[in-house]
Amino acid sequence: MSSDNALDDEDTFKILIATDIHLGYLEKDAVRGGDSYTAFDEILKCAKTNQVDFILLGGDLFHENKPTRRCLHTCITMLRKYCMGDTPIHFNILSDQTVNFNTTQFPWVNYQDENLNISIPVFSIHGNHDDPTGAEGLCALDLLSASGLVNHFGHSQSVEKIEISPILLQKGNSKLALYGLGSIPDERLYRMFVNNQVTMLRPKEDQDEWFNLFAIHQNRSKHGPTNYIPEQFLDEFLDLVVWGHEHECLIAPSRNEQQLFYVTQPGSSVATSLSPGEATKKHIGLLRVKGRKMNLQKIPLKTVRQFLIQDVVLSDYQDVFTSDTPNVIKKVESLCHAKVNELLEEAERERLGCPLTPEKPLIRLRVDYTGGFETFNTSRFSQKYVDRVANPKDLIHFLRCRVKKEEVKDEFNVDYSKVLKTTAVEGLRVEDLVKQYFEATEKKVQLSLLSEHGMGKAIQEFVDKDEKDAIEELITYQLEKTQRHLQGRSVISEQEIDTEIKQLKESKKSTAEEENEIKEAINRAKAHRLERGETSLDINMSDPLSDVDSDQDVAPARGRGRGARGRGRGRGAKASEPKSSTRGASKKTSMTSQSRSIMQAFQAPSQRPSRNTSTASYAENDLTIDDSDDEVPVMKARPSSRTTPSSSSSSFMRQGSQSQSQTSKGVTFDDSDDEDDPFKGPAQRARR
Repeated sequence: MSSDNALDDEDTFKILIATDIHLGYLEKDAVRGGDSYTAFDEILKCAKTNQVDFILLGGDLFHENKPTRRCLHTCITMLRKYCMGDTPIHFNILSDQTVNFNTTQFPWVNYQDENLNISIPVFSIHGNHDDPTGAEGLCALDLLSASGLVNHFGHSQSVEKIEISPILLQKGNSKLALYGLGSIPDERLYRMFVNNQVTMLRPKEDQDEWFNLFAIHQNRSKHGPTNYIPEQFLDEFLDLVVWGHEHECLIAPSRNEQQLFYVTQPGSSVATSLSPGEATKKHIGLLRVKGRKMNLQKIPLKTVRQFLIQDVVLSDYQDVFTSDTPNVIKKVESLCHAKVNELLEEAERERLGCPLTPEKPLIRLRVDYTGGFETFNTSRFSQKYVDRVANPKDLIHFLRCRVKKEEVKDEFNVDYSKVLKTTAVEGLRVEDLVKQYFEATEKKVQLSLLSEHGMGKAIQEFVDKDEKDAIEELITYQLEKTQRHLQGRSVISEQEIDTEIKQLKESKKSTAEEENEIKEAINRAKAHRLERGETSLDINMSDPLSDVDSDQDVAPARGRGRGARGRGRGRGAKASEPKSSTRGASKKTSMTSQSRSIMQAFQAPSQRPSRNTSTASYAENDLTIDDSDDEVPVMKARPSSRTTPSSSSSSFMRQGSQSQSQTSKGVTFDDSDDEDDPFKGPAQRARR
């Protein structure tokens, strides 16, 4: 590939792209507490070393919706250290900035503020972890925006219609249209795309001269019928999509053959869950755009903690032991010790020559003990590795296969050897996990009075919207109703009571009566919160789309990886529950409010679904990707004059979602290794 200096000229945009920084993740952990800050420092240092024009972040800069003071202080310190200075800015903004930056009282890009001295502008959309909440719809990024450190864009304030207006940038003869859409609950956004309620505006003049770059933060992999955003929903005039939220690093652009644009998925810079997708090597991207051509160089992150994961299926070692072998538990434990030591040796070999890599790696051994095997004491097992791994408490994860019910046709003659299937819990909602737990658990610990559906809903209300009384109210309400039912039946003996309770529970399962009980309990919880003077996190109570189960993407306020998919964790508040009733409020006055932490009984699951996206190979190389992990070269200093802000603006034309334009796309990509002209490529590529 040609030298980096030959790639850079007065017409070339240099953009550093990164997503899912998750500042503040496990910041109280003695070993891993600084991992997210170290990675962000490396990213900003790389941007300054390469003298980029600007940094583009694809959401989830913060791990928590309400970052701690330490987290905010560290972030502000690093942004001020690396992004402020006298280095000139070489591009102009041509669009209406009051539309682009509509969440601040200073609606202009920070480097044009006469009171600030910005050398590297940062443009960022919000993610599902740091999404806007409250009556004002503010998020942590708005604090950075008001302080002039970050340009927050892509915030849609309407829940009925989304209109995405690009930031129009020009550097020399190159024109870049930067589109952005912050995180929205996937099911809601899916429905809006289907109903043509998403519009992307385009400049009226010289449309074929603009390179169209789009930053989005949504599910890319399918987690349900409508709980993701298909790439085909995005407009065909786009050239490159920077996809945030997915943590697996798939930064090499893959081509969508239907829409003919490219998608790059930088992934996270810190592992927030111990799932296979997080085990891929972490990279950021250095994107160069010249005219309608692009070049993407992937840059490995050297300060990221190593993460190695391996699956062990005990039934595969029948030549060594079986479930009936004497002292089989000790033999299984010895096998796991051997596997962990192998992973530690592999991590040590990889760390040679990389002094910036943390010493203690993350190790995860997933043990499938299906087939009559028993588990051993993981706490005692992990004690031997406290000084060698960064996650001794999470070192071993036991899992079992379960019957794939949809394939079982004969309930009485089941061939379990054919229908067993290993299932992972990552990527499910809290409600799904509760249901899955009680389906798989033994009869003696099954719920006999409460319903699994109701308990799942109450826990999800607690996790997603911090309704502290939801679980307590559900238990109290269902207990009271059951007691009244038993009194009316005049049952006395324990056997009669057990039989009557079981019949009552079965009669209400999956009925409107059960749903009404759940809603009443949640209404009571909301009424108690209002009595205490606490404000709701749900700001979309009047949302006409509230019938959509949008809590799939509610931002977590507790420690999760990518977040349980209420997914995540991820996202907007659920809007389908009615407001609190007078009956619920008056009844509570006679009861004592006892808010209990859900963590006493449940542990919030980390969720990072596997994000495997196949990339086809093509005969024609349409773009250039630097796959080397070499040192990032220091670039030449830029001229000392700062560009005068442009006051011109560009008019737009509407482009509906999934519009089928008949005009030529005209975008070309670097497909040559010519030293003299690294951006050499076909002048125009007709849209097929």
